[in-house]
Amino acid sequence: MMGLGSAIGAGLFLGSGVGIAVAGPAVLVSYAVAGLLVVLVMRMLAEMAAAVPASGSFSVYAERALGRWAGFTLGWVYWFTLIMVLGVEITGVARIVTGWLPGVPQWGVALAAVAVFAVVNLVGVRQFGEFEFWFALIKVVAIVGFLVVGVALAFGWLPGTEPVGTSNLLGHGGFAPTGLGGIAAGLLVVVFAFGGIEIVTIASAEARDPQRAVARATRSIVWRILLFYVGAVAVMVLVLPWDAPQLVDGPFVAVLELAGLPGAARLMEVVVVLALLSAFNANIYATSRMAFSLAGRGDGPRVLRRVSGRDVPWVAVLVSVVLGLVAVALNWLLPDALLGILLNAAGSSLLVVWVLVAVSQLRLRPRLVAAAGPEGLPLRMWGYPWLTWATLAALGGVVVLMLTDDAARAQLAATAGLVAVVVGIYAVSQVLRRRSTRATGGAAAESGA
Repeated sequence: MMGLGSAIGAGLFLGSGVGIAVAGPAVLVSYAVAGLLVVLVMRMLAEMAAAVPASGSFSVYAERALGRWAGFTLGWVYWFTLIMVLGVEITGVARIVTGWLPGVPQWGVALAAVAVFAVVNLVGVRQFGEFEFWFALIKVVAIVGFLVVGVALAFGWLPGTEPVGTSNLLGHGGFAPTGLGGIAAGLLVVVFAFGGIEIVTIASAEARDPQRAVARATRSIVWRILLFYVGAVAVMVLVLPWDAPQLVDGPFVAVLELAGLPGAARLMEVVVVLALLSAFNANIYATSRMAFSLAGRGDGPRVLRRVSGRDVPWVAVLVSVVLGLVAVALNWLLPDALLGILLNAAGSSLLVVWVLVAVSQLRLRPRLVAAAGPEGLPLRMWGYPWLTWATLAALGGVVVLMLTDDAARAQLAATAGLVAVVVGIYAVSQVLRRRSTRATGGAAAESGA
């Protein structure tokens, strides 16, 4: 449920209409390709997480496979990305809620939401899990209800409706009205919508039976997410023309209003707020555990290792919460240009995670097999190593596509800058560490003399 809750967010509820606008009904192909990539990357990550559960997840595996620099870089790039996302999510919540309650200031809504979820994350991992379960369940119920209404609408089972057939799917310029270029552009819009599912492997380290938990979760979660994403978008392009302006404004609302459901717009606003709060809750958890793991490996301030009586890394949680508030302030105060650079840096960092997951799995598989002994690995990536190499090639293709698009190219440049800064910080920290070690060694030698 955590994986569902993290991956099913505003990207589906609001962003799917943008993908339809650029690719037409063929956005289904874009979602299928993006979904296949996510399935493969998650299978690789699950193989490593089932064999070696760790709260640092892919950061730990990158360090073991490629060296300390890789774990440091991946961990802090991911942490920075989620901190920026925290600000965007809570800003979105505040804007919607103040639309309902005009007398309440946005900063008040943001502060109240942050305070509530700080408490949820500080109380204990079990309470966090309960919260996230119910949040995710509400979203899942909303999507299942949408799919039921959409199918009834498509078949003309609702009062005053007729079967739509394939007129919207194949008319208005055909299935792919903007051609292969549109499918490629749609892929760029939707490929990062699945971000968040990787939190499953971060959380697995705190499960009662980590190996069994991560294996079960990753086997079931991916096809469910694909069903929800592809199913929801299929309903949209079946019942409405792909170039209908209301799809861009709010695709779920457009379908529900077509079905004659009163209050559809307000209902979806509530669902979007819950989706954003759920993702905010999960991302506080993910940032705090990543920071805790990095500090435990000597790649972050030692104070981040402090835990409460309930084994919650309370300092790491508070740091994430405070910086989430700072990110909210950035959303309201910074000039658009600077904020755009920061958000762009976060925008395509998921590619960095996916690429390093694939490379880590290539390098670690022989070691994991040797360590597992006769019992074998609890879960294996399919078609090793060829399918892993094919995934890397596909990710390279996504990068090439991004280079052909102005906005995506800016994201890549900003993400490359972020990675360069983090690598630079790592290099400086190593120099300082060596100097400190030499100074300590020299002082010890003089003391002994």
